Amino acid sequence: MVESGALREFTDRLEFRLWQNPDQLRVLLTKKEIDFSASPSNLPALMANRGDPVRLLNISVWGILWLVSRDPDVKRFQDLAGRELLVPFQRDLPSVLLDTLLGRDEFAGDRAPQLRRTRSAEDAIALMLTGQGKNVLLVEPTASLLMFRNQQQGGEPLYRVESLEDTWRAHFPGQAELPQAGIMANSNVAGDIALSEAVERAYAQSAAWCKQNARPCAELVQRHIPHLPVPAVESAIQATRLDSRPARDVRPQLEALYTLLAKTNPQAVGGRLPDAGFYGP
Repeated sequence: MVESGALREFTDRLEFRLWQNPDQLRVLLTKKEIDFSASPSNLPALMANRGDPVRLLNISVWGILWLVSRDPDVKRFQDLAGRELLVPFQRDLPSVLLDTLLGRDEFAGDRAPQLRRTRSAEDAIALMLTGQGKNVLLVEPTASLLMFRNQQQGGEPLYRVESLEDTWRAHFPGQAELPQAGIMANSNVAGDIALSEAVERAYAQSAAWCKQNARPCAELVQRHIPHLPVPAVESAIQATRLDSRPARDVRPQLEALYTLLAKTNPQAVGGRLPDAGFYGP
């Protein structure tokens, strides 16, 4: 969107800014230092339910969490029974989704993996590369980054086992889709309907181009985020279910997820469903 001048009708200064973790994103949003942001789908709901009139414009990412293993016998999440699983996130949506999944009866007792929390994805990757870990759950593009680094080092094979979305679909058939991340409008711009509609349209066009042109998109990503190797980004794009849809069109899927989280982890969404005006411009 920056390089194509997608919003030139509305601004002569469109800036891409990378946030490092959800806590930093919350601060940037509160200080009104950013107008629109990619975010996990629960964050705008939480902010809206706390009285901040943000809006969720779309959901673009549906499958982004991957189980990666060095064990060829691990072919699905159920095969982790009694095995250690590295988990590099706490409190945020990936952790909430994993905890909700593991709360099912199918993972009770000795059928559950042994979770080992790490401070960051980089820590989890380091443990995997040095043989101190065999199984890890990572958000893309870090799953692809791990596999790329392992190949560069000539390590024993790593296997992209299963996405959490696939496992989720089997255990929550009534909530088969996982609307994991999208674009939100901060409260200082959420009232500008024309601008929000333009952002939603431009993002959908850019996401479709990226999915259809994985290599050029990966090269563009590296220009803005130099520490990500092009092959790893290309692999992440190919592995991710990237399908940008307006929030109002996927409101049923969002409300199903929010309702489930409100029961299992109410602090993740503010304990209730957002109001109707939350979904899209």
